[in-house]
Amino acid sequence: MTSSAPPPFSPDELQRYARHFTLPHVGADGQRRLREARVAVVGVGGLGSPAALYLAAAGVGTLGLIEFDTVELSNLQRQVLFGTADVGRPKLDAATARLRELNPHVQVHGAPARLGAGNALDLLQGWDVVVDGSDNFATRYVVNDACVRLGVPLVYGSIFRFDGQLGVFDAARGPCYRCLFREPPPPDAVPTCAEGGVLGVLPGIIGTLQALEALKLVLRAGEPMIGRLLLVDGLRLRMREIAVRKDPACPACGPGAVPVLHDLPERCAVVSPPADTLEIGVSALRDLRRTGGVTLLDVREPWEVAIAGFEDAVHVPLGELPLRVGALDPEAEIVTVCHHGVRSLHAAQMLRAAGFRHVRSLRGGIDAWALEVEPAMPRY
Repeated sequence: MTSSAPPPFSPDELQRYARHFTLPHVGADGQRRLREARVAVVGVGGLGSPAALYLAAAGVGTLGLIEFDTVELSNLQRQVLFGTADVGRPKLDAATARLRELNPHVQVHGAPARLGAGNALDLLQGWDVVVDGSDNFATRYVVNDACVRLGVPLVYGSIFRFDGQLGVFDAARGPCYRCLFREPPPPDAVPTCAEGGVLGVLPGIIGTLQALEALKLVLRAGEPMIGRLLLVDGLRLRMREIAVRKDPACPACGPGAVPVLHDLPERCAVVSPPADTLEIGVSALRDLRRTGGVTLLDVREPWEVAIAGFEDAVHVPLGELPLRVGALDPEAEIVTVCHHGVRSLHAAQMLRAAGFRHVRSLRGGIDAWALEVEPAMPRY
């Protein structure tokens, strides 16, 4: 009679995972789940490095690494998977060698490819969990849409300067990333990591939390971050959550929706509340400012703000808004402002989708304010 029992743990595994065996939510059964699990990591940079290290150390049986880049000296400030000797090597080769050295019981499969619309479904099919370690919006949206199509839970993380975000998107049980931010900001408005900068320890924190969420999903333990977004303020070391609701009109996971993958998504029309609830005129804003209690959110670029602006406004360029939403109070009365009211309307739509209920956009922008309310204000 053939036994279907899983293979026993080796003496090395029993010692290696000893601290797991004593945990009520892991134990021998949980460690077997980890050994049988298949987890893909998209990108082994600042987020993917710590995530892959801890997933391998925990005994995830099969790790898939999707990476096309080479190790640069500037990576070492935050990408702890690599050392100085790895500079110039393909990241995939260096990461695979390091993870196998860390835990020879883990199978590491590498895909030397840039994930995009043409290969995302093939690369992500067959995995139990996907950890998104990408550092750009284009990849992030493709990964989300592919995971929705494939029915694979997605562990999301992002970092910018001193701020970070973490969430789990599983369309079968909750919202997807497009329920939070339906469309990416304009490509030319998004700063790169090199332009915006990042404190090296921050991706270590967020990437490690991504590994934690992936392990919880595999172990079916605790409460995963489905329907919740964790916002991390590294400068003040404060964390808070916002609820993320499933959008019934979401183009990716809404009823009957079949997401179409695009490498460079075109800016599509966003289903928004009626214009009279989403926009405010300059006269109404003038009256509102007299009564106080309103937060002006200027989403223009710094060079524009230097020409003309409101002294009491909070300045967050539109391209940075998805990563800095945690700095804003979701219960505050907010009016978004830009030059002519186009970017500010997009910002208001993004904030509404993120659960901000009292947000409107200044119709006509700061140019209309200068024409109708404050003629001494410079125009450009």
